[in-house]
Amino acid sequence: MGERFLRLIEGGLADPAPDASQAPDAWAFQARCTQAFASTWVVRGFAATTIGCYTSLLERVLNHFERPVWQLEPADVDAMLRDLLRAGRAAGTRRQYLQMLRTFHGFVQDRYATEIRALYGVPMGDPLDRFNRLRHVYDDTSPLRLPPTAERLTAFFAFARARLTTTSDYPAAARDYALLRTLYHCAPRVSEAVRLDQCDVHPELGPSGKLHVRFGKAANASGPRPRWAPMLDSLDRILAWYQSDVRPLFPDTAPLFCDVHGQPLKPETVRDRLALLLDMEARPEGDRFAPHDLRRACATHHYEQGMDLLTVQQLLGHRHIAATMAYVRPSLNFVEDAWRRATATAITGLAG
Repeated sequence: MGERFLRLIEGGLADPAPDASQAPDAWAFQARCTQAFASTWVVRGFAATTIGCYTSLLERVLNHFERPVWQLEPADVDAMLRDLLRAGRAAGTRRQYLQMLRTFHGFVQDRYATEIRALYGVPMGDPLDRFNRLRHVYDDTSPLRLPPTAERLTAFFAFARARLTTTSDYPAAARDYALLRTLYHCAPRVSEAVRLDQCDVHPELGPSGKLHVRFGKAANASGPRPRWAPMLDSLDRILAWYQSDVRPLFPDTAPLFCDVHGQPLKPETVRDRLALLLDMEARPEGDRFAPHDLRRACATHHYEQGMDLLTVQQLLGHRHIAATMAYVRPSLNFVEDAWRRATATAITGLAG
């Protein structure tokens, strides 16, 4: 299927419209559809990097199927999701695959359904039904799943810090420690953290310094949304140590968190490195967590400590408060603890 995927060529379609008197090869026709679909990103003014990411994602989606998009059935989509799940892809990644498939299928249906029926004699159905639509990253996970507790993360970071004195690869272990502490205390997404440069650390701003997250997650093709994220809970001292003692052990390049070649780490590498560290920690399965859980833990723990939701929203860089509410998962004793604090405050007030 990869060789059948037609890349975007400036100037529109590379081939003329198919002759209705003779049905073209189905894969060639789908290639023209993908090219026309990619052309819409150009005329809508998407950045070249965004077009490249979308093109790559569309190619990966279509490579899952042995038939053109207009012949897909729900079972084909189920098989794709099963393959992604077996490959360890996160719910958010599977949702991206489904969204791209849904958008491309809708494009082909709106513009080419009549032509497809005339050429191939088949109507276009919808392979995405209510059983294989992941509307949100949490839709296919347990609603009771909680982020790691503050106590759990204290123990984890103590283990990671102690390991620095015994590991044979100190630079990588120290880099991972600083990166994971950044994910927890500053709450960037993994994709945002790996795109930080050394110049994005500003210890002179605010009481504890700030990170300039220049490549904040886009929404609805709006482009990156930069933000300033405060370095809370002594993260400023951790990053000062990292930049002065650890980062010089890597090549002199711009990325803050880089590999041995000086290139920025990939999100997949961060996930693998954390999984390896958790394996070495040898805790029960229920104590494991993913990099994104550190962002959720940051939001939850600050909320539990009294930070209001609007402030948490600013910390996470969310546009809508509803997204922030989905991240905050207080502990099971949160209501009781809040009641005790309120009662203690009221008694103190009455006493004088």
